[in-house]
Amino acid sequence: MEADARKAAGMIRDAGSVLVVSHIDADGITAGSIAATTLARLGKPYRIRFEKKMSEDTVSMINGAPEDLVWICDLGSGYLSDFSRPGIVVTDHHVPDPRWRRKQTVLDDFEDVCHVNPHVYGMDGSREVCGAGMTYVVSKAVDPANADLCYLAIVGACGDFQDSDESRLVGYNRVILAEAEGLGLVLSEEDVRLFGRETRNLVQFLQYSGDPVLPGLTENGAGCADFLAGLGISLGDGGRRRSWCDLDDEERERATSALLELAGTPEAARRLFGEVYSVTMHRKGSGLRDAKEFATLLNSCGRYDDAETGMRICMGDPSALRDAKRNRAEHRRNISYALSYVKDRRLIRERRFIQYFDSGDEIRETVVGIVAGMMLNSDSARRDLPMLAFADADDGTKVSVRADRSLIERGLNLSSVMSTAAGLVGGYGGGHNVAAGATIPPDRKEEFLDIVEDIISSQLI
Repeated sequence: MEADARKAAGMIRDAGSVLVVSHIDADGITAGSIAATTLARLGKPYRIRFEKKMSEDTVSMINGAPEDLVWICDLGSGYLSDFSRPGIVVTDHHVPDPRWRRKQTVLDDFEDVCHVNPHVYGMDGSREVCGAGMTYVVSKAVDPANADLCYLAIVGACGDFQDSDESRLVGYNRVILAEAEGLGLVLSEEDVRLFGRETRNLVQFLQYSGDPVLPGLTENGAGCADFLAGLGISLGDGGRRRSWCDLDDEERERATSALLELAGTPEAARRLFGEVYSVTMHRKGSGLRDAKEFATLLNSCGRYDDAETGMRICMGDPSALRDAKRNRAEHRRNISYALSYVKDRRLIRERRFIQYFDSGDEIRETVVGIVAGMMLNSDSARRDLPMLAFADADDGTKVSVRADRSLIERGLNLSSVMSTAAGLVGGYGGGHNVAAGATIPPDRKEEFLDIVEDIISSQLI
């Protein structure tokens, strides 16, 4: 990996001009920001494009770009054989294109593609390191002084839920975390892992817990207020509503013990309590100090066609935060509506090996994957079946699929499922073993579902 990172760094330093192409989610925005900062520090002319997916139009744009080099972040690995130009660096963590092999191509100069991906080095890109992490590895190879960008790789990893399976970051992410802690940029500590430690008031913090479900608290605001009152914990301080991070050590310890008891099972307790990460340069309550909240703010920018505002935040523009908070408010409203839409209309349908819902044009294609993941972890769905979701898109039907890690341990690989099934109906897809997506023709959904079921049934042990 380090050798490939050095090769990529040399290509970047030698390029006269660079096009950066990155994904629109939190991982993609942090990856793109790392790349842009790296190039700005080198004094390189560059431009950046954020893309929803690696579509045929995106591939054509990359192949025809006038820049000396194209640096593709958090995208590209699944489409390596579609690139026909020299001068490409890919820093990604998705499953690589099986059709592509280094030095096995009809184009001699195609060897100029440098692919830096954890799967190539025996790591699991869905949990051990993200696209921002791989982009950071190359950035540090360009100049060791870029080590100060490591905190963005941690935010990207949290945005891709790479801390979820074991309630802590694992694999190469821990190497990056150690660097971030060593530089005083990130603080890790053991705490309750519910979302909103910094910005949600105490009642909302417990009420919207979701995963794990806390009996008597989840979706029960009055129950949460009574629970805290019973612990002698005040909801306010001088007219200001308190957050979880406003609690003193004794209050937090008391509340944590009561919550762990409520969780019931060891598995629920493990998901409830573990490592959390704070970005120390940002003040408490800003929405940027907690890494998970930081990532959600970036997601809300990218999902609503404003990834550039997220990048401005990552690159230190304080004026961008106001715009990002508007995006976050819109994001929350849309997610809330989407969840209610699926639940209230009982859209989830079951087949033998999958469950799915079709949201049509009611849920944005950029958030339907988030909704699929949240539905999978809700009491409205089964965790022992992958959750597949359809949404209308400009270029076809967007498909997102999520699965519980237990199915991955039984042999499920959603990346290959989406890639193969989409290809057979005239579409394209890929992703991770635990989370993947595709774009297919709108009139071939049923055929696609049949193929998906056939493949999944053959994978599961």
